[in-house]
Amino acid sequence: MTRVAFYGSSLLSSYWNGAATYYRGIIKAMAAQGYRVTFHEPDAFDRQSHRDIEVPDWAEVNVWPATPEGLAAAAAQAADADIVVKASGVGYADDEILRQVMAAARPDALRIFWDVDAPATLAEMRQNPNDALRRMLPDLDLILTYGGGDPVIRAYRELGARDCVPVYNALDPATHHPAPPQPRFQADLGFLANRLPDREARVAEFFLRPASALPGRQFILGGSGWQPEHLPGNIRCLGHVRTGDHNAFNCTPRAVLNVARDSMAATGFSPATRVFEAAGAGGCLITDYWEGIELFLKPDEEVLVARDGQDVADFLTNLPPERFGQIGQAALRRVLAEHTYDRRAEQLHRVLTDAAAKAKAAAPLRSEVAL
Repeated sequence: MTRVAFYGSSLLSSYWNGAATYYRGIIKAMAAQGYRVTFHEPDAFDRQSHRDIEVPDWAEVNVWPATPEGLAAAAAQAADADIVVKASGVGYADDEILRQVMAAARPDALRIFWDVDAPATLAEMRQNPNDALRRMLPDLDLILTYGGGDPVIRAYRELGARDCVPVYNALDPATHHPAPPQPRFQADLGFLANRLPDREARVAEFFLRPASALPGRQFILGGSGWQPEHLPGNIRCLGHVRTGDHNAFNCTPRAVLNVARDSMAATGFSPATRVFEAAGAGGCLITDYWEGIELFLKPDEEVLVARDGQDVADFLTNLPPERFGQIGQAALRRVLAEHTYDRRAEQLHRVLTDAAAKAKAAAPLRSEVAL
């Protein structure tokens, strides 16, 4: 069994951690492929008191103290792994985690940086020639990304990466699926997202503007960081919505909204986790436009694509009620057929197998350099 040491933000909590669903889906599917993953996450940002899941049977979890000593102890465990992964966006000592875990990795281990926010990571590396990741890129075996397509692949290679492969978000049908509607989620449009500066203007356009234009319609907003007193009166703020409630949230409103962060929309080919969660629940998704959406869902048949807030308002006003359900069911059929994490894990296994063979061939040279 291939042992993987995975250093990321959190597997157990989605609190201020948008990558949680992605990590869970990928790692669970990797376990089915024969990988034994230990997820190393710092005890930071109060995530452990907001756990969505307990330690699953498909992964081991090491919650380490967010201190220099805790980091050193966690990083040392990389020496036991065949594959060592450092994910972006841990939020605590990211550069130091990267340095220490890759230094601890065995010469024959596969060394991977897994980028769950490629636009931000690439921007930082371009601005800072001394960025820790940028300096280490030539020594890493592989870059995996949450999305981005050819533009991100080219950018990473131009900065010195040996290879870069997108592993897109997907659906775990066991956790995200149709569910009975819940009265507390009744609305014409639901939107689930933490408040982030990189999304503020687009949220104002695609969510707040339609709410203001349709005072007779009901809107619900889930996620952390929102201030109800600054929003239109027909928006109900729910605060943090636990992952276990996402299915009902996506099923209950007439439609649910996805709004990409500015950088993700500009990069394209970066479907948010929310896209597959909503489709997997059979919800009708309205998304802002970003390049590449048609690779995942067919506009007007499996998803509604809005160019601005007026489009969102027009969908809610002009489409017959049954149309929303038809679009949601079409999306569900598509993601079950093509966009499950099992499919992604099959792709990932092929990529890792090839990269591991190259890493083992380079192991003697690595040993000489280390000496």
